[in-house]
Amino acid sequence: MSKFLELRNINIGLIVGVFFFLNFATVKAQGSISQTKQELLGVPAQTNIRNAKYPQILPDNRVVFKIKAPQASKVQIDLGKRYDMTKGEDGTWTVTTDVINKGFNYYSLVIDGVAVADPASETFYGMGRMASGIEIPSKEGDFYALNNVPHGDIRIKHYFSKTTNSWREMYVYTPPGYEIAAEKYPVLYLLHGGGEDQRGWATQGKANLILDNLIAEKKAKPMVIVMLDGNIANAGGIAGFNENALKAFENELKLGAIPFIESNFRVATDAKNRALAGLSMGGLQTLYAGVKNSDMFSGIGVFSSGWWANNPALSEPQYEFMKNNVAKINSNLKEFWISMGGKEDIAFENCKIMMGKFDQMGIKYQYSEYPGGHSWSVWRHDLFLFAPLLF
Repeated sequence: MSKFLELRNINIGLIVGVFFFLNFATVKAQGSISQTKQELLGVPAQTNIRNAKYPQILPDNRVVFKIKAPQASKVQIDLGKRYDMTKGEDGTWTVTTDVINKGFNYYSLVIDGVAVADPASETFYGMGRMASGIEIPSKEGDFYALNNVPHGDIRIKHYFSKTTNSWREMYVYTPPGYEIAAEKYPVLYLLHGGGEDQRGWATQGKANLILDNLIAEKKAKPMVIVMLDGNIANAGGIAGFNENALKAFENELKLGAIPFIESNFRVATDAKNRALAGLSMGGLQTLYAGVKNSDMFSGIGVFSSGWWANNPALSEPQYEFMKNNVAKINSNLKEFWISMGGKEDIAFENCKIMMGKFDQMGIKYQYSEYPGGHSWSVWRHDLFLFAPLLF
C-alpha cells in the first residue's frame, strides 16, 4: 500500500511538474510573440544608415533600440533621458523608450560610461561633436517634407575671412529657378545654436525643404538663405556667449560673410532685402549684431533665446543701447520676431524677462509660441512662420 501511494505521489508530481513547465513555456512564448509583434509594428527610422533595422519607431512614437556589444558591461541610450538597456544571451542589448518628441532628436550610445555615436544611425554635428540623430515622424511635418514641388539647391562655399585670418565654410540655399532668373534675390542670414555649425539648418533644420514648400505655395518670397558658422575661434569663448565672441561674430558677419555673398551671388544689397535670424546661441548673435546694426536689416528673428537675466554685465549694456535707440530700431526693423518652444524651453524665463524690458522701452516686436521645448521641431516651425513675413 505504501509503495502504491509512493508511486501515485511520484506520478502526480510528474504531472504537476509537466503542467507548470508547459504553462511557463506558453507564457514565455506569448511574451516572446508579444515582443516580436511589437517590433513588427515598428519601422526603421529614416535617419538610420542604409539597411539598418534599428532603431525602430513604434506607432506611438516610442523607439526600440538594439545594439550588439557582447563585451560591454553596461549600455544606455541617452536621449536627454538615459535608458538602461538589457543584455541578451547573444550579447545584443535592447530597450524600448518612452514616447519621443516629434521631429529631430539627438541621441548617443553610452557604452561603459563613454558616449559614442550609434553606428546604425546617420551622424550630425551637435552637442559640440558628431552625434546620432533620430527623426520621429509628425502629422504636422508636411511643411518640411520632401514634396513634389520645384526644389532649390544648397551650395557649400568656402571663403577666406580677413577677420579671422582663416578659411571658413557656409551653406547657401538658392531658390528654384535661381540659375536662369535675372532678378536679384533678398537674403536671410540664418544662424545655428551652440554646439552646432553651418550644417545645422541644412541637415537637422531642413531649411531648404521648408522654403521649397513655402515658395511653391506662394507663401514666401523666393530668397537666398545663408547658413553661417557662428563659431569664432580665439574670441574669448568659442561658444559665442560673451561680449568678445559676440563682437567677433558681428565683425565676421559685416566684414566677411555679407561682402562675400554680395560679391558672389545675385542678391539685392540694400537693407530692405536683408534679414538675420538665429536659434539659441544664434539668437543672441542676432540680438547683438542685428539690433546694433538695425540699419542693415529689415527683419530679425530670435528663436528660443534672450539676454540672460543672471548675466547683467553682458545684458545691461544691450538694454541701455536699445533704450537710447528705440525710435531708430522700431523704424528700421519692419519685423522683429521672437519665438519660444513653450514653458519647457530652457530659454523661456530669460526671454520672458527680456520681452518685459522691451515693453517698458517701447520696442516693437511680435511673439510666437510653439510647444516642443528647446528643439529642432520648434525651430523648423519658427522658420516656417518667419520666412513668409520677410521682404
